[in-house]
Amino acid sequence: AGLGGIGLDTSREIVKSGPKNLVILDRIENPTAIAELKAINPKVTVTFYPYDVTVSVAETTKLLKTIFASLKTIDLLINGAGILDDYQIERTIAVNFTGTVNTTTAIMEFWAKRKGGPGGVIANICSVTGFNSIYQVPVYSASKAAALSFTNSLARLAPITGVTAYSINPGITRTPLVHKFNSWLDVEPRVAELLLEHPTQTTLECAQNFVKAIEANKNGAIWKLDLGRLDAIEWTK
Repeated sequence: AGLGGIGLDTSREIVKSGPKNLVILDRIENPTAIAELKAINPKVTVTFYPYDVTVSVAETTKLLKTIFASLKTIDLLINGAGILDDYQIERTIAVNFTGTVNTTTAIMEFWAKRKGGPGGVIANICSVTGFNSIYQVPVYSASKAAALSFTNSLARLAPITGVTAYSINPGITRTPLVHKFNSWLDVEPRVAELLLEHPTQTTLECAQNFVKAIEANKNGAIWKLDLGRLDAIEWTK
């Protein structure tokens, strides 16, 4: 989701850093945001395709075929779709976890070195809740832990696939996501309010550190982006 809270600020920072192309896949079209991104750096070609991460691997592969046909090479895939609403159990798992797995699986068709592909890099947006759950939203926290575990495995499979991976784990960031959301079984009606009593960071701080992590390009890194800092976390074996 390149046009959401952290996503849009990250897209802005990526465009400033000057790649040749930025392709944004999102469920909701936002022509104003796309126009703004194009204006930041006219040297970067920004394109948009409507995409819902909950579609099948086959459906995703079809869209990727179109994108690869027009671009020839893609170096980096960012899986960034996420929802925070523990009333919606199936959708939380579908968007936060299954979507990441399916999109990754689909791109392997084009990237995996066993298929003669060039390899590539995957950055998965997980969350600090992946290693320290917000227990009032156990479904959300578990979906992020699953995405984190999946990413750690991808990194270790790099010698076979040629595809490297790392996770981006933001702390509490002031986005529309955290202002109002539902806890599981209503165990805590004030969960959003309580969360925002903690120190937070802005989406801009988070985005700037995200771009630093992209530039570091470290396979297997578990990046923690919290309180305006970027730190590599050591996974306890």
